[in-house]
Amino acid sequence: MKKTYIFTLLLISFFVISNSSNAQNVRLNLYSGYNFDDGIEALGNNNNYFKGTIKAGYQWGAGLEFIVRPTYGVELAYFREDTDFPVDYSTNSILNDDSLRTFGVGLNFIMLAGNKYLPLQSKTVSLYGGLMLGMAIINNKDPLPGSDASATKFAWGARAGVFINASKSVGLKLHAQLLSAVQSVNGGLYLGTGGTGAGFNTESSMYQFGLGGALVFSFGGSGSRVRR
Repeated sequence: MKKTYIFTLLLISFFVISNSSNAQNVRLNLYSGYNFDDGIEALGNNNNYFKGTIKAGYQWGAGLEFIVRPTYGVELAYFREDTDFPVDYSTNSILNDDSLRTFGVGLNFIMLAGNKYLPLQSKTVSLYGGLMLGMAIINNKDPLPGSDASATKFAWGARAGVFINASKSVGLKLHAQLLSAVQSVNGGLYLGTGGTGAGFNTESSMYQFGLGGALVFSFGGSGSRVRR
């Protein structure tokens, strides 16, 4: 399943990038940010109930962005966060022995993003935002015997912020960002006694909201300044 997700994302990325030969320039975005706590509840098989919190933590990443139009970019990005996930679990509302466990988790997002830029009066500052689609690879660093150590899920995201052109080759992005790992219908993400798995929930069950930014390096074309 993981290989299928990766192959599909790379195929889409190759198609988009190969049709971007008219790009004005290419940007390397080096991301740094902070994600807030995210509470998760899920009802699993055999009436197992899970409740936990993915703890706040530092997130880093990198992206390669192709400016296909003066105010539009297409980006392939990777984000990583290492944090803890304390979980309470019960069966038929009865707490199990050692019901509180803390798992170390690694959250990896590989995303294809579309970025729209809106230049302001100064022309050196632009508002920007966009949507992202891709996959989340969640690693359980402390799986119990017989449990899966990782899971791959469809993911989506959104962000909005400001892009500051410090020069033709260097810029700065500041933004608010949301990343979510999505289950198929009747699926909910959890990491509990069974490691990483799926329970029952009709909605996305993990929302990583954070604040951050990126140091931007522009190559080729006419520089990083966004024209009207």
